[in-house]
Parts: sequence; C-alpha cells; structure tokens
Amino acid sequence: MFKAIGISLLVLVGLFALGFVFQGEDFFMYKFWAPKYEQARRETFEQTKSYTQGQIQELQNMQMEYIRGTADQKAAMASIILHRAADFDENRLPPDLRSFIDGLKSQATGATP
Repeated sequence: MFKAIGISLLVLVGLFALGFVFQGEDFFMYKFWAPKYEQARRETFEQTKSYTQGQIQELQNMQMEYIRGTADQKAAMASIILHRAADFDENRLPPDLRSFIDGLKSQATGATP
C-alpha cells in the first residue's frame, strides 16, 4: 500500500517536473525569438508609406514652428527636430527639409552652413 502511494507521488512529481521543463524551454525559445520578431516588425513598419509621410509631415510642421518661434523657442525646437530626424533616413526627406535639418546640424556643432 505504502509502496503504491510512494510510486504515485513520484510519478506525479515527475509529471510536474516534465511540465516545468517544457514550459521553461518554451520561455527560453520566446526569449530568444521575440526580440528578433519585434525588430523585423519595426523595420517593416518604418518602410511603410504612411510612416514616411507622417514623419515628413511632422518634421515640416516643426520647421514652420521653428521659423515662427523666438530665439529661445528656436533653440528648443532645433533640439527636438534633430532628435526626431536622427533615426529617419535623410534620403527619404524632401530636399528643402533636408537642407533645413543640415542647417540645424551645422548650428548645433558650431560649423558654418
């Protein structure tokens, strides 16, 4: 009787351990593949037309705010514009906006445009 109970408990503990091993392995697989999957999704999203147009439109709006701003506002806006444009492919920008951002970069580094 005690032998049967002992074997039953041992089998039960073995099943729990086996479940933990499979679940743990699933976690390690997720931990490895999830960042790669999300990076691929982000890169795909950044190549869409809507993302590109949205970024350009937002940078153009910031350009207009920069032009209308006071000296203090221009300094703050320049920092924000450069930060926003840093991760965006400059080759996808219209020439006038690219020239504006290049001018801001020159001002920020102290070089003459």
